[in-house]
Amino acid sequence: MPVLLVRDDITRMKCDAIVNAANGTLLGGGGVDGAIHKAAGRGLYLECLRLGGCRTGEAKITGAYNLPCRYVIHTVGPKWRGGGAGERELLQSCYKNSLSLAAEHGCGTVAFPLISAGVYGYPRDQALKVAVDTTKEYLESHGDSMTVYVVIFDRRSYEITAGIYPDIKAYIDDIYADAHTDRRRRDYQMTLTTESSFFAAAVVAPNPAKRVPDDKASLAALVADLDESFSEMLLRKIDERGMTDSQCYKKANIDRKLFSKIRSDRSYKPSKGTALAFAIALELPLAEARDMLEKAGYALSHSSKADIIVEYFIMNGRYDMFEINEALFAFDQPLIGV
Repeated sequence: MPVLLVRDDITRMKCDAIVNAANGTLLGGGGVDGAIHKAAGRGLYLECLRLGGCRTGEAKITGAYNLPCRYVIHTVGPKWRGGGAGERELLQSCYKNSLSLAAEHGCGTVAFPLISAGVYGYPRDQALKVAVDTTKEYLESHGDSMTVYVVIFDRRSYEITAGIYPDIKAYIDDIYADAHTDRRRRDYQMTLTTESSFFAAAVVAPNPAKRVPDDKASLAALVADLDESFSEMLLRKIDERGMTDSQCYKKANIDRKLFSKIRSDRSYKPSKGTALAFAIALELPLAEARDMLEKAGYALSHSSKADIIVEYFIMNGRYDMFEINEALFAFDQPLIGV
C-alpha cells in the first residue's frame, strides 16, 4: 500500500497510469500538462478533443500513446485563492476520482504530480499533505493492492514547511560538523596507535607457548544463546503498544507482503530504511530506536545527514512518516520506508 515520494520526470514513469494536472480544456498547456502532451504525441490531443473538457475536481482517462505507461488520467486541480474557497475539498476530489478511475481500469501503480502546486499557486507543503492524506485514506478503505507515487521533478523548487527547515539545518550543521571533527581526531589517534603498535611488535619477541584456546563448546553456547532478533523485537513492541499488525505496517508505509516476510522469518534482516520506518511507526524514543536498529545490524550515525534528520524528529517527538520523508527529500537524502 505504500505512497512513495520520488524525484523524477513523470513522463518517464513506467507504471500503469500517470496523472496529468490538466486545465479545463484537456488540450494541453504549460508545466506538467504541456510536458505530458508533448511526450505522448498528437494522438493524446485528438482523444482529449473528443472528451469535451473536464470540471475542477473531476477526472477523465485516456490512452497513453507514446508514454511508457498504459493510461493517462487527466484531472483539473483548483486554483489557490487563499484557502477559503473550497480548494482543499476540490484537490481531495482530484486524487479520489483519479484513484477510482485507476482502480476501475485495473491499475496497480499510479504516478501523480503535485496537483495545483505549479501555476495554480497551491502551497507545496499543503498540496503534498493533501496528496498523501487523501491517497492513504483511499487505499486503506479500498484495499492494499495499489502503489502510488508522488512525483516531484525539481527538488530545488520544492520547499518543506518553512517553520522547521532552519531548525533542521542548524541541527545538521552542529552535529554533522562535530561528528566530522571527532572522526578526524579518531583517525589521527588511530594512526599514532598503529605506528606505536608496529614499533612495539618489532622489539617484543613472540611467545610460542601462548596459543588461542580452541573452545568449540563455548562458541556453540554463544551461538545457541542468541539475543532477541529484529523480528521478535518488532512484534513485541507492536503488542506492547496495543497496535495491530496492519496499523503498524501502514503507519510505517511498509508493504504488507514485506511485513509478512519479517513476521515469518526470525532472522530476517530488513534494510536500514525499513527498520527506521518501524521505529518511527512505533514512536520509539531515541534509545529504543537505536536498539531496534542495532537488532537489524545498523546504527544512527552522526556522519550521516539522513540519520541526523531522523534523529532530530525523534528527539522532538515528531513521528509523522511523511513529514520526515518530506524533510529528507528536501535535503536530498534517501527516504525511509519502502
